[in-house]
Amino acid sequence: MFYPKVSIIIPVYNGSKYLREAIDSALAQTYKNIEIIVINDGSNDGSKTEMIAKSYGDKIRYFYQDNGGVASALNFGIRMMKGDYFSWLSHDDIYYPNKVEEQVNFFKKNRTDVILYTDYEYIDSESKYIRSEIIKNIEPRQFVYFLITSYPINGCTTLIPKTCFSNVGVFNESLKTTQDYELWFRLAKKYQFIHLSKTLLKSRIHYEQGTIALNNIVLNECDDLYHWFIDELSINEILSLTNDAIGLFYIKSAIALKTKGYIGAANFTLKKSLRYLFKSDVKSSLKNIYLVIYYIFCEPKITGYYYLRKLKLIKINKS
Repeated sequence: MFYPKVSIIIPVYNGSKYLREAIDSALAQTYKNIEIIVINDGSNDGSKTEMIAKSYGDKIRYFYQDNGGVASALNFGIRMMKGDYFSWLSHDDIYYPNKVEEQVNFFKKNRTDVILYTDYEYIDSESKYIRSEIIKNIEPRQFVYFLITSYPINGCTTLIPKTCFSNVGVFNESLKTTQDYELWFRLAKKYQFIHLSKTLLKSRIHYEQGTIALNNIVLNECDDLYHWFIDELSINEILSLTNDAIGLFYIKSAIALKTKGYIGAANFTLKKSLRYLFKSDVKSSLKNIYLVIYYIFCEPKITGYYYLRKLKLIKINKS
């Protein structure tokens, strides 16, 4: 019988306002072979976070560590977990009751090491629905291209076999806000990412979020990170993840990065594209030239695309 243990890891820093909702949603899972691990990342809120966590007694496993950031807390949880699968839950988010069960059911039918991710919806500080985030279906081989040209998946929708961390490594603790993107890129070079078309998470948007408060750091980290993504991809890897010619891949990626406001990474990618400008057939070469011209004149209208989308959602909700 396939009945693996799933470890739900909840990193928390000064999260007393929302922590109880997160823990309750984990305890309410219809799939019962779970453990819930709460990592207090050095909260300084007068023991409020600790008191909430300890009020659950042996229903959860509670640990405290000195403040090291989200990546450090997640890695602590990975070291402590006894489960076969890792499921991340931010202290201000909420799982749907069937989140874990739906994903375990996939593994029952497909005994293979892949990473699962799903659709989700946004809620506000009062847990009221804002809107849904429905991710278009992406071929697993094109997932890296999706990471570069679109927007990141929500890490709290994922279910990851623990063995993946042994083979690829864990979260990069030097990154304050983009530790998840960097890990997805490394994982995607060895494992498939599979999208389940189900909404299984309520992702909370509020001004107290680290990714909102540290928006400038996010932009700088993303710029450096996407530069690294592009530089790390070999020609053979590019050919495996897209049907586009090499030059077209680079110029499309450059435009996407510039639109999102990651100018350093965009310019680096543009330079890569110029090497292949005339290495395709006439039709493709003309298209490349057109896109290069478009790149020159297009503006980063949505600087920090992903996070300004969040700010926009908050603004809409407050108005």
